[in-house]
Amino acid sequence: MACGITPYSRCVKWRFGCGQNWKLLFFVFYLNHMVSGHIRYSIPEEMKKGSLIGNVAQDLGLDLKSLRSGRARIVTGESIQYTELKTDKGILVVKERIDREQICGDVTPCSFSFDVILENPMELHQITVEITDINDNSPTFKRNSINFEISEIANTGARFPLTSAEDPDVGVNGLREYFLTENENFVLKQNSNADGKKYAEMVLQKPLDRETNPNLSLKLIAVDGGTPQRSGTVNIDITVLDVNDNAPVFNQSVYKATVMENSPRDTYVTTVNASDADLGSNSIVTYYLSDLSNGLSDLFTVDEKSGVILITGSVDYEKDKKYELRIDAKDQGGLTDSSKVIIEVIDVNDNAPTISVMSFTSPVSEDSPPGTTIGMINVKDFDSGDNGQVNCRIEQNVPFKIKSNLRNYYTLVTDTALDRETITEYNITVVATDAGMPPLSTKRSFHLKVSDVNDNAPVFSQGVYNAFIAENNSPGVSVLTVSAKDPDENQNARISYILENANIGGSQVSEYVSINSETGVIHAVRSFDYEQIKQLMFVIKAQDGGSPPLSSIVTVKILIQDQNDNPPQVLYPVQTGGSLVAEMVPRSADVGYLVTKVVAVDVDSGQNAWLSYKLQKATDRALFEVGLQNGEIRTIRQVTDKDAVKQRLTVIVEDNGHPLRSATVIVNVAVADSFPEVLSEFTDFTHDKEYNDNLTFYLVLALAVVSFLFITCLVVIISVKIYRWRQSRILYHSNLPVIPYYPPRYSDTLGTGTLQHVYNYEVCRTTDSRKSDCKFGRAGSQNVLIMDPSSTGTMQRIQSEKSILDEPDSPLEVRCNAQSLYLLKNCFSDMNIAIGSWLQFNGKQVLSFRFSTTV
Repeated sequence: MACGITPYSRCVKWRFGCGQNWKLLFFVFYLNHMVSGHIRYSIPEEMKKGSLIGNVAQDLGLDLKSLRSGRARIVTGESIQYTELKTDKGILVVKERIDREQICGDVTPCSFSFDVILENPMELHQITVEITDINDNSPTFKRNSINFEISEIANTGARFPLTSAEDPDVGVNGLREYFLTENENFVLKQNSNADGKKYAEMVLQKPLDRETNPNLSLKLIAVDGGTPQRSGTVNIDITVLDVNDNAPVFNQSVYKATVMENSPRDTYVTTVNASDADLGSNSIVTYYLSDLSNGLSDLFTVDEKSGVILITGSVDYEKDKKYELRIDAKDQGGLTDSSKVIIEVIDVNDNAPTISVMSFTSPVSEDSPPGTTIGMINVKDFDSGDNGQVNCRIEQNVPFKIKSNLRNYYTLVTDTALDRETITEYNITVVATDAGMPPLSTKRSFHLKVSDVNDNAPVFSQGVYNAFIAENNSPGVSVLTVSAKDPDENQNARISYILENANIGGSQVSEYVSINSETGVIHAVRSFDYEQIKQLMFVIKAQDGGSPPLSSIVTVKILIQDQNDNPPQVLYPVQTGGSLVAEMVPRSADVGYLVTKVVAVDVDSGQNAWLSYKLQKATDRALFEVGLQNGEIRTIRQVTDKDAVKQRLTVIVEDNGHPLRSATVIVNVAVADSFPEVLSEFTDFTHDKEYNDNLTFYLVLALAVVSFLFITCLVVIISVKIYRWRQSRILYHSNLPVIPYYPPRYSDTLGTGTLQHVYNYEVCRTTDSRKSDCKFGRAGSQNVLIMDPSSTGTMQRIQSEKSILDEPDSPLEVRCNAQSLYLLKNCFSDMNIAIGSWLQFNGKQVLSFRFSTTV
């Protein structure tokens, strides 16, 4: 980052030099370290009042609310405030007429700066407005007319300096050239000074004749280079004099003088002197500055009679270290001479040092070792000598120091280790002080941010997390959220939550819960059953995204709360389907006689397991009652002979949960004094029930067996049909013919008669024949075998009888023409088959195999 003297620094220097309010100066110095933005705008001069310069709120990244609440305002050290801040719109507009020539003169580029201050929090933003020139000024002459009195004996080639025109515009809009109206005696010659400014001279090209033309009136026209082009005119009045042949002569061609900068007005500089050899009025000499367009006439003046040169303006060593004046001396006859005056300016300590940033690194890593370079600055003082000797230091107590390596260059380095978690950023103020009397100083603030490294592990907000969840929860429900914080930032503070592997009841903890790696929300993976597991305890690891990553762990304990999800279970009396159990009550039983006790349990816990017993249904409700809490069945009146022997009681057992769950048990009670009486009453009922149960069982079993046999038969039939259909397709598409071959043992070895005959056959097949023939030696008969194997392959020797196979998965089907649609194995009572090999037959590849049979 490179920067020269800032507009803000110039503003401070101006206030100091001009003796403005010291309180405002210190206030601005105090605010200097809070500058958070710098905007630069460029506008043409002479814009209308209220014209838009720029959107300050948008360019500074501020909203309109903060502008209004912060009471944003413009602070400038100038007496005229050229701009105005519209806080309701956040824009900067023109307040007063902006004239570049008035503000900067011929200095380019031209700009002015001011500060925008916001309160609560305090912010200071610097804005620089650059003013570009427009062609709004015409060249002008400071004199309305130029008068010459020229002797008629003036020599041809005599030069007559003309007043230069002045054009406040700069660049192409400035003065370009001069024109002289046409005449017979003079021509115009244009020249340039050392600073590039143009001036004109009239050159006499034809002698004057006072008797012919005693007076001449000419016009000098100066034009600029702007668009549209502007011009200025001055009249030249020439009076022709008679016989003055001596011009004034300076006693020195060059005069030299010295002045202190910032010298007050009317300070004496030097005196010039010229003499004229003529007598009388022709010897009277007057002095004047020949070039009025370069601005020197505003700094110096010369007395017309005495030639004394005085200071009339402000002399600044930093702008110009020396000045060159052209002084003309003219006598009464109009003859002139010129001399040069060189004025050197002596420097005084009126400039504070300037700090330019060559480089600055922000942010800097917190693990940077001491001595790490974070920036380099260049410090200059435009004064000379001791006034330009500068010393730099750091103002605050911060872990940084400044070192000087080269002349006017300083490096800013770390002095101790940094810790971002303690201090995230620093405001470093560098103070540069010169050695002048009195010394002047400048401050420059640097805003340094400290970047993070992963040096802190995540920390959980709790040492142990406890949570409760009701059983029978929905899978995926959120149980609780664990949270960890990492004082690091960005990726180093990005925490991922990981469920550590562990076993709970022989299963992985991941089968019970899961955790969102980003939010730390723990979800239940499945529904929990309090009766199986009452709590879960596992470990969660929080790991940051640094490299290498750092982590910490925390224990999570989830307690499962019981719900009323189990009905009561009756333990007694036992309900059986095969036999009938009854409780006997003698007819002599008194009131409160204990018949039996219903015993039930509930696997739930707490009030969900509190049971109550109620008599739901009874043969005679006036005879028995059930204890609400203990389930005891007792008589509530005296048993009589009129009471039925068989009493059927339905007892309902209810728990105390929500929703209410219950179980029902049937208690059979026999009211009798003897067992035979009870047996006679209950025998028929038991026998009928057993018979009905057995009959239902056998009917269901028979139906299942019949259905299984039917389905099996159906599958077998379909399989056989499909197999036969595939074999027929293979036979139809065969391309391997059987070629008869008669081996040596083909002849009848046993002669004629009824004895057995052994026939040997050798069959060959090709890869492209459609059909094959098989001939075997039996007198007066010939059978044709159609062989249809599958595709080619290596043949295997088959040992089994009555079968012909090719590859294991490609069965060979053989049919006899004489015995249509019968398999070859059915043509003969006995057959032995041997597989041959592939042969070349008539240029084709054939497969041979041999089979023999006994007829």
